[in-house]
Amino acid sequence: MTEQHSEPKLVAVLGANGRMGAEAVKAVEAAPDMKLVAALGRGDSLDQVTAAGAQYLVDLTVPDSTEANVRFAVENNIHAIVGTTGWDAGRLSALEALLAAHPGTGVLIAPNFAVGSVLASAFAAKAARYFESVEVIELHHPDKVDAPSGTAVRTAQLIAAEREAAGVPASPDATTSELAGARGCEVDGVRVHSVRLRGLVAHQEVLLGGSGEQLTIRHDSFDRASFMPGVLIGIRNVDAHPGLTVGLDGYLDLGF
Repeated sequence: MTEQHSEPKLVAVLGANGRMGAEAVKAVEAAPDMKLVAALGRGDSLDQVTAAGAQYLVDLTVPDSTEANVRFAVENNIHAIVGTTGWDAGRLSALEALLAAHPGTGVLIAPNFAVGSVLASAFAAKAARYFESVEVIELHHPDKVDAPSGTAVRTAQLIAAEREAAGVPASPDATTSELAGARGCEVDGVRVHSVRLRGLVAHQEVLLGGSGEQLTIRHDSFDRASFMPGVLIGIRNVDAHPGLTVGLDGYLDLGF
């Protein structure tokens, strides 16, 4: 009997000249079930995506252009896997409205594609309901333009939701005077601290404290190649998840 081979997934990568985009190009080219049909840099026309017959679009560009890129994909019934930050509540709401008119199209917006990072955030959120105190520290290279990182914001949001559901009060803090920023920023009531240091890539730790004990959940990405398995998971699963999914954890079976 002749073995049946499915047709490869046709993928376009936007932001292909950036550090993440270049890794995505290599990952897609190396994947046996995918074919890279377009690799666009800054200023390239999105018409190349449709002309190449792309079924999947990976957006690793910049916040100023990501919304238009994803809108283009959805309007052309192309699934989108997005690693670009800048998706606030207003942009997400507008995207959901657009997706409602294209019910077969899926969009994954992932603050972090490192599987270990996604798992660490999920584990920290579950653990946070059992500890009196919790704070987040994220550490990145000094060329990163946003602070705190999208991953840290997402982690804090997950933690806050778990603690609220469990009826856990805010972390105790007797601070009454401080230099600006000394206690970090606050995301849904969770303190988040940002470090920018040469030599780092992407790192995060969640500190959880209770009487007489501390639990630290830390994840380290030493190379941007660590994000590529998550990108490929996104491409392989997005068509089974029509509509909007925020966070790669939406595609993982975490058993929670």
